[in-house]
Amino acid sequence: MRIFVTGASGWIGSAVVPELLGADHEVIGLARSDASAAALTAAGAGVRRGTLDDLDTLRDEAAASDGVIHLAFKHDMAFSGDFQGAADADRRAVETFGEALAGSDRPLLIASGLLGLALGHAATEQDGHGSDAPVAAFGGGPQTRWATSELALSFASQGVRSSIVRLAPTNHGDGDNGFIATLVGIAREKGVSGYIGDGTNRWSAVHRLDSARLFRRALEEAPARSTLHAVADEGVPLRDIAEVIGRHLDLPVVSISVEDAGEHFTWMAGFLAVDAPASSALTRELLGWQPTQPGLIADLDQGHYFHG
Repeated sequence: MRIFVTGASGWIGSAVVPELLGADHEVIGLARSDASAAALTAAGAGVRRGTLDDLDTLRDEAAASDGVIHLAFKHDMAFSGDFQGAADADRRAVETFGEALAGSDRPLLIASGLLGLALGHAATEQDGHGSDAPVAAFGGGPQTRWATSELALSFASQGVRSSIVRLAPTNHGDGDNGFIATLVGIAREKGVSGYIGDGTNRWSAVHRLDSARLFRRALEEAPARSTLHAVADEGVPLRDIAEVIGRHLDLPVVSISVEDAGEHFTWMAGFLAVDAPASSALTRELLGWQPTQPGLIADLDQGHYFHG
């Protein structure tokens, strides 16, 4: 199949592209920079220059493809303070894909998230639908992103084989610059490896290569309106993560009070305070997907997060 991929040179996309190519799919990646275009060419993929704001480009490529995987998000805009603007741009892109693929029965996969999905239990694929808005308490941009995922699923009634893949908070692996790498950087800067409160709150986790394989399996096999969880570790206590970081950096492991968390962890404090375990049992049953890469703690113990 000819697959159009947004975010193709990003952290997840740069694993999804070779996964697709290895399964004999043709890949066209959206590239907004020369560096992204060069990376896609080196990987063996085709290139379409443009951004998420180029709706005509998105429409044309989706219409010319056998399927779309949408991984891109304006993270630079979101982290500069305009999360709502980034979420709005994402919604316009998804609307465009839905229009282009309507009536085709071709697959549309949308990357989504798991943080804030459920409280008090491990989130399942059945959570967070209909009026059960998982991020309502956050409001604004996060609410928009949740609504966009629900919109993508609704395209099934318009003849699109649409699915969402909810990604664990950390998609870890060698080269990761996300949450875990940021935690390592904070520990180096502060001289302690910290966690909030008693550190028993949990994050689900998955290796990015396992996520990439799930995207490929979903593209090929997932029925319309599927909700899938890219989760290998159902819930890793944040204290366990802090202890591994402390051991590798030879730093004390300490509890940071809720009152001091904002100063210590800055923008990450709110994320680190969330208890976000999640299950992928239904995803595994539906697609026969089984994670094969190291879990988060084992991956941390390989040491690549601590080089440099």
